[in-house]
Amino acid sequence: MKSRFLSLILACCAILGAKAQHETLIPVSDGVLPDSADLAYYGKKHALRGAATVFSLNMGVWAFDRFVTRGDFAYINAHTIRRNFKHGFVWDNDAMGTNMFLHPYHGNLYFNAGRSNGMNFWQSGLYGLGGSLMWEMCMENEYPSYNDIMATPIGGMAMGEVAYRLSDRILDDRTSGRERFWRETSAFIVAPTRGLTRLISGDAFRHRATSGRQFGLPDIRLSLSAGVRSLELRDEVLDKGFGLITEMNMEYGDRYDAAVTHPYDFFQIHANLNLQEGQPVLGQLNIVGRLMAKELVDNERNYLSMGMYQHLDYYDSDTISDVSAKTPYKFCTPASLGLGFIYKTKRPGNWNFSSYCHFNAVLLGGALSDYYRVDNRNYNLGSGWSTKNGFRLLYKEDRFVLSGLYEAYHFFTYKGYKPGIDWDTVDPHT
Repeated sequence: MKSRFLSLILACCAILGAKAQHETLIPVSDGVLPDSADLAYYGKKHALRGAATVFSLNMGVWAFDRFVTRGDFAYINAHTIRRNFKHGFVWDNDAMGTNMFLHPYHGNLYFNAGRSNGMNFWQSGLYGLGGSLMWEMCMENEYPSYNDIMATPIGGMAMGEVAYRLSDRILDDRTSGRERFWRETSAFIVAPTRGLTRLISGDAFRHRATSGRQFGLPDIRLSLSAGVRSLELRDEVLDKGFGLITEMNMEYGDRYDAAVTHPYDFFQIHANLNLQEGQPVLGQLNIVGRLMAKELVDNERNYLSMGMYQHLDYYDSDTISDVSAKTPYKFCTPASLGLGFIYKTKRPGNWNFSSYCHFNAVLLGGALSDYYRVDNRNYNLGSGWSTKNGFRLLYKEDRFVLSGLYEAYHFFTYKGYKPGIDWDTVDPHT
């Protein structure tokens, strides 16, 4: 069994005259609890309607692939379905963007088919699993995939709950006219299956005395920035690439409130979008969502909590130029969770200190590989562990800030194919 250790030091810097990341996030809204009438109205379970949405979604996507784009994989019949069940699962050779981003995104659509029909976080995860199983076993003429059946429902839960809660913040059943149209449209873009469910049920047009928000107005803090990034490869030749990059950071909920918590009452999002020729638009996406937590210490001097957190990490790049034709990095963890500790001093004075530490089990990860180049795949898959650690030291709130972040990932690759296999005689899709 081969192993590969990836250690990413993402940031360690001292900044004068600026606030640390958490403090520079601009408050978008202050916490307001949901109305009990909204919880009762939208908490009604419609399990069959959610299942029908998942089924219809799969059939609609398959019909588009089969009759519009005419994808080879979409030509299915009873024979291909029976063959898939008989053969079982394989590791597929699709591109990282397909396997590690689009599949979790598709899982988010399944997840929100359940979530928008009254299911809770865990119950909605079963809709993601069911939708993924239906697709893998029945909707393609390629063998079902181990990595898809892991990335789709688990990564879909992370993306799905984030999308559901953000769309909940947008919607307001008290509005009408143009404002109502733009709210419903925006929420549909953020969480399409929730928007579809509202259209089917009529809630998209129904005027109510309360907002309909199931989470009230939670604390949300946001920051946006832009700059220039340089990618360099020092090898036989010096290969450089420059381009614009935009960055978004968001915190939802209160990281220091774990007295009563539900999945994703607190989560963080970090995303980078590239405006650089030859590079993927989505260069980085990180989601950290708190599933459950317990306060260990909460007194006048210190705060310490321990919790279970779900993580989704996605880093992508492409060749800088034709000089070397080498890809700098590809890296992802669509299915990862573990223990997290949050600490903060509460001592009066000019100095303030906070930190966090996460220890995670990576159920499924992938990284650019020199040893596996088959079809659309230039990365290897594996499981392992990761750790994320950070600290922040402030003096007089914004006069001086010292902050640091360290992340490390250790993957063990799965057993591969027999050495010397002749790929010219093998269909990489089956």
